[in-house]
Amino acid sequence: MKDKKNLSEQEWKDLLTKEQFEICRKKGTEPPFSGKYLDTKAKGTYKCVCCGKGLFLSKDKFDSGSGWPSFSASLGDESIRKQEDFSLFSKRTEVLCQYCDSHLGHVFEDGPEPTGLRYCINSISIVLEEDKVS
Repeated sequence: MKDKKNLSEQEWKDLLTKEQFEICRKKGTEPPFSGKYLDTKAKGTYKCVCCGKGLFLSKDKFDSGSGWPSFSASLGDESIRKQEDFSLFSKRTEVLCQYCDSHLGHVFEDGPEPTGLRYCINSISIVLEEDKVS
């Protein structure tokens, strides 16, 4: 990506809350069933809390029972990137914001059709921009 957002660790610390920094920049995970977007039904676009880029649409959100907001699709390769993660002694696929490299969560291949994917995302790493009602 041409205009990638690159800040120093201190700049991220100054910009984010302690919890956001721990999850988004240090690849932490919020406790299951604790995130503010777990049960949210509002319509809109979920954006990266670090840079504001769109990541997921509410129409692709579903209740996976995992304890984290789950989506069956992202807005695509322009919004997210994936990389292998071996941090818990098993191979997983980490999901990051394509623009600022914020850790969002992980993606698994046990989601609903038509994609078969389950993007398991930390609420702390996203912010919902609700659709405007006219």
